[in-house]
Amino acid sequence: MPHGREEAGLRFYGVPQEVTLSVIAPLIALIFGAIGLGGGIYETLIVDRVWPDNLAIIQPKRGGLDRKRFWIPIHTLYEIALLASAWTLWSNYTRSWIVAALVAHFVSRAWSFAYFIPMALRFEKLSELDDSESHLARQWTRLSRCRPVLEAVSIISLGAAILHLGRAVY
Repeated sequence: MPHGREEAGLRFYGVPQEVTLSVIAPLIALIFGAIGLGGGIYETLIVDRVWPDNLAIIQPKRGGLDRKRFWIPIHTLYEIALLASAWTLWSNYTRSWIVAALVAHFVSRAWSFAYFIPMALRFEKLSELDDSESHLARQWTRLSRCRPVLEAVSIISLGAAILHLGRAVY
C-alpha cells in the first residue's frame, strides 16, 4: 500500500511526475529558445550585413527569405514552452530565473512588434531604398543586434532555472 503523496503519484524512472514535468517544460523551452537565438545570430551576422544593399534578399516575392516561415513558428513554440515552464515552476524557488527569462523575451517581443516587424514589412514592400530609407535600414540592422542579446539573457536565465532545479531534485 503506498504511503504518502510521492509514492502514490506517477513516476518516470523513479522521479515523481511533478518533477518530470517541471524539468521537461524548461528543457523544451531551452531548445526552442536556442533555435531562435541561432536564427537571430544568423540574421544579424549574415542577412543584415547585406540586405540594405540588396532588398531582394528579404523580399519573398522576389525570391528572397520569407522570415515569417521561421520566426512565427519558433516564437510561438518558445513562448508556449516558456509559459509552460513558468506554470510548472512558479511555486518553486527557481521562479526568479523564470521571471527573468520571461521579462527578457517579452521585452524583445514588444520591441519587435512596436518597431522591427512594421519596419521589416515596410522594407519588404519597397522596390529600392532612397537615401532616407537606406539610413533607416542601416539603423534597423544596428538596433536589431540587440535582440539576440535579449534572447540570450532569456535563455541563460532559463538555463539557470534548470541548473538550480537539477541541484534540488537530483
